[in-house]
Amino acid sequence: MTLAGFSGMVLARRGLPDPGKAILALACILASAGGSAALNTVFDAGMDAKMPRLSRRAAALRSLGRGNVAAVAVAAIAASLLLSALWINGTVSLLLAAAVAGYALLYTLVWKRRSPYGTIPGAVPGALPVLIGYAAVNPRLGMDGVVLFLFLVLWQPPHFWALALRHQEEYRAAGVPVLPVAMGEPYTKVLIFLYAAALPPLSLSLWALGYLSSRFAWAALLLGGAFLVAFYRDTVVTKRYGRAFAASIVYLALVMLALLADVLGVLGI
Repeated sequence: MTLAGFSGMVLARRGLPDPGKAILALACILASAGGSAALNTVFDAGMDAKMPRLSRRAAALRSLGRGNVAAVAVAAIAASLLLSALWINGTVSLLLAAAVAGYALLYTLVWKRRSPYGTIPGAVPGALPVLIGYAAVNPRLGMDGVVLFLFLVLWQPPHFWALALRHQEEYRAAGVPVLPVAMGEPYTKVLIFLYAAALPPLSLSLWALGYLSSRFAWAALLLGGAFLVAFYRDTVVTKRYGRAFAASIVYLALVMLALLADVLGVLGI
C-alpha cells in the first residue's frame, strides 16, 4: 500500500516529493489500511475460525478482544482522515474515506459474502493508494496516475484468485463463495490468465503515452513476460498456487520499483 502510494507521489511530482508531506501521506495510508484490515478481522471472525490458515489471526483477535481491536482500528482510520484533511488536502481525505468504506464495509460485508466476483470491485479500494499518493502532490489527478491505478485494479483479482485456488476447501468450509468454490478451477484459471495477460500491455501504456521512458518499457516487458510464464506454469500446468500468489507480489513490487527508478533516473538522481 505504501509503495503504491509513494509511486503515485513520484509520478505526480516527476521526482521526489516534499519529505514532510510524503511521510504524512504515507502514514495516513498506512493507518487507514491497517485500521481497515483490523476491522476486516473483526467482521470476519466467524469465517476465520473455520479456516486453519487464519488460526493465528483468530487467536490474536481472541487474545486482544474484538472490542479493543475495533476501537483501535476506528481510531487509526479517524486519525488518518483528520490529519489528511487538515494538513494535506480534501481530495486525499475523500479518497482515503472511499478506500476504507470500499474495503472494510462494502467488500468485507457485502461483495465477498454474496458474489464470486466480489474480488473485482473489491480491487478498487486496494488500488486507491496510488491515487491517494498522487493527490497528495497534485489534487488534479492526471492520466498517468489513473493508468497506474487501473494497473493495480487489474492486478488484484489474479493475485487473490491464486490464493483462493490454494485454499478453496477452507473457503468452502467457511461458506465464502470465492470464484473456485462457486465456478470451479478451470473457469477460475481462464479468468486468472486473462487478467494476468492484460497487465503487461497496461504497464507499457505508461511508456506509450509518454509518461515513462523506454528503460521502463523494457523492464515492464521483461517483468510482464516472466510473470505470465510463472502464472501459466504454476496455475495451468501445475497446481503450485502458493508460488503463483508469491510471484504476483514480486511482480507488482518490481514494476513499482522500475517506475520509481525510471522517473528518478530521468532527473539524474
